[in-house]
Amino acid sequence: QLQVAESGGGLVQPGGSLRLSCAASGFTLDEYAIGWFRQAPWRQREGVGCISRSGSINYGDSVKGRFTISTDNAKNTVYLQMNNLQPEDTGVYYCAADEMYYSACPLLDEYEGWGQGTQVTVSS
Repeated sequence: QLQVAESGGGLVQPGGSLRLSCAASGFTLDEYAIGWFRQAPWRQREGVGCISRSGSINYGDSVKGRFTISTDNAKNTVYLQMNNLQPEDTGVYYCAADEMYYSACPLLDEYEGWGQGTQVTVSS
């Protein structure tokens, strides 16, 4: 059964860093692409970044140069390293999986399986 679970959220001051984890179960990372999304109150869900089944990575314009996606295949986990966090990065962060995206992945919320989300709050 396909499952993903996010962890690592919290409260951080502007300019700080956090690393989110997306632990996958029921599949391996070469079988499914993983997308990261976030949703702030009263805003539409936004694609943050994704990694395709072949390892191609795509970032949203608002996070390029600050956020980095990496993987640990032994742990079947995808990480989202977030640096220089700003208040506008506040929101619930979700990871999602889909087997469709092999060579590239979209930043659209058209993924099959979603986690429960982890809250990230950037505030002084």
